Amino acid sequence: MSGLPAASSTERLEILDDEQHVLSFSVVGGVHRLNNYRSVTTLHASPNGNGTVVVESYVVDVPAGNTKEDTCSFVETIVRCNLQSLAQIAEKMARNAQISTSS
Repeated sequence: MSGLPAASSTERLEILDDEQHVLSFSVVGGVHRLNNYRSVTTLHASPNGNGTVVVESYVVDVPAGNTKEDTCSFVETIVRCNLQSLAQIAEKMARNAQISTSS
């Protein structure tokens, strides 16, 4: 689910590696503020073994008229919303799996 506020956005899947738990995409077109945006998301077992740590890194050009801080704040808001959506979906899938195995 994309949280990108845009009139339109064209994205390209760069990496989808289920075994290594890596997802990467880039924004290649559209009408929005993210020029040359590329994101890499990785999943790692939490240090205490109770859950998953999600790490998302990105690169993006700073548009004319914006500061680096404004651009980072904008992107981090989008990333946070997307990660919250991911957490909700994962929690729902986990609940459904528990219901299926207990039935």
